[in-house]
Amino acid sequence: MAGRAQPSGGPGPGLLPLLLLLLSAAAVIRTGEGQNLVTEDVTVVEGDVATISCRVKNSDDSVIQLLNPNRQTIYFRDFRPLKDSRFQLVNFSNSELRVSLTNVSVSDEGRYFCQLYTDPPQEIYTTITVLVPPRNLVIDIQKEVAVEGEEIELNCTAMASRPATTIRWFKGNKELTGKSEVEQWLDMYTVTSQLVLKVGREDDGVPVICLVDHPAVKDLQTQRYLEVMYKPQVRVSQNYPVQGLTREGEPLELTCAAFGKPQPTDMRWLRVDDEMPQHVVVSGSNLLISNLNKTDNGTYRCEASNAVGKSHADYMLFVYDTTATTEPAVHGFTHLPNSAEELDYGDLSGTPVLLNASTEALPTMHLSNASLAFRPDSRAGEEGVIRSVDHAVVGGVVAVVVFAMLCLLIILGRYFARHKGTYFTHEAKGADDAADADTAIINAEGGQNNSEEKKEYFI
Repeated sequence: MAGRAQPSGGPGPGLLPLLLLLLSAAAVIRTGEGQNLVTEDVTVVEGDVATISCRVKNSDDSVIQLLNPNRQTIYFRDFRPLKDSRFQLVNFSNSELRVSLTNVSVSDEGRYFCQLYTDPPQEIYTTITVLVPPRNLVIDIQKEVAVEGEEIELNCTAMASRPATTIRWFKGNKELTGKSEVEQWLDMYTVTSQLVLKVGREDDGVPVICLVDHPAVKDLQTQRYLEVMYKPQVRVSQNYPVQGLTREGEPLELTCAAFGKPQPTDMRWLRVDDEMPQHVVVSGSNLLISNLNKTDNGTYRCEASNAVGKSHADYMLFVYDTTATTEPAVHGFTHLPNSAEELDYGDLSGTPVLLNASTEALPTMHLSNASLAFRPDSRAGEEGVIRSVDHAVVGGVVAVVVFAMLCLLIILGRYFARHKGTYFTHEAKGADDAADADTAIINAEGGQNNSEEKKEYFI
């Protein structure tokens, strides 16, 4: 038709800029090492600010552009086409485009592209990695209150972290080893660590700490304090006499102190393997003998009990004569484990300080009269055993000496007996065959029968 423009077969005027943009985008290539465009990867904690920098080494006034992982333009020069106010321009020049992203979330993670419109165009990407700290850290304990010797289970859970966290256990200042399990839900990880712990009385009041190792957080930890019940710790202290031997006619005063959890409610004195003497006065935790005599010798025991069990401490008494002056270096306090359980758990309650390290846990208020306890004491029952052993040794030595002397006397007697006999004098030699004395002398001096004249008689 006349007067109507014919199609030219080429793109319309409005399509030309779009076509040029597509062609330039198709020609964009990723830059390698040594090219003109540089950037760095970014690691940021969720909720913080990430800064993306696109820099040009040798600027030639080319256009710098920043695109998000969906290839949407965030900034073209200093203009922001993307309607997201979290992106803010930090710096723009011919050599750098720097943009900040506030309140970063996991959805912002990915590759962001820096483009430089040169001939040919250049492109490089930076990766934003978002770290998510654990949202909650909780310790669950199997038993709120445990008894010494029991095994308890503790679980520490760190929820919804990225990447998965590492959990460490501490009891006081000592690091322990737990068993961890990791569960993944979408892009988040939940870690649970289990710790099995055998508790003793020394663990009462000690904190168990769950500590998190994670790149998004520092010093994140939680703790629970152990509560352990245990049998009483018992010990006997001597109030009087302060020093010296326990002699007849003198007084003796003992005090029993006990500490446990719960606090012991029952405490009593008894005499082991015998009845308590009638003149012994027991008042609460004190035992008093006003006038000692040898019938008081024996082992005196203080027993204490609570809801967990029973323990005791022994005092072995030996009464000396009033003339005794030597004080032996032995203790009057002894203790044996009440059961095999005490051996397993190191329970030496009631043992003297020199033998029981756990007695340091006894509070001072419970030991007001116990400061003199567990010194060398001559009144120990062991001393009677030692003295008996000494007497036996002395008796044995005396018996050996007497036996040796008797043997010596017998040997000497036999010796002298064997050398006893009858002998003739020189003048009497040959006297039996001589008629008179002169002839006997002549025969003794040179007679031929001299060898036959000597006679010996043995008994």
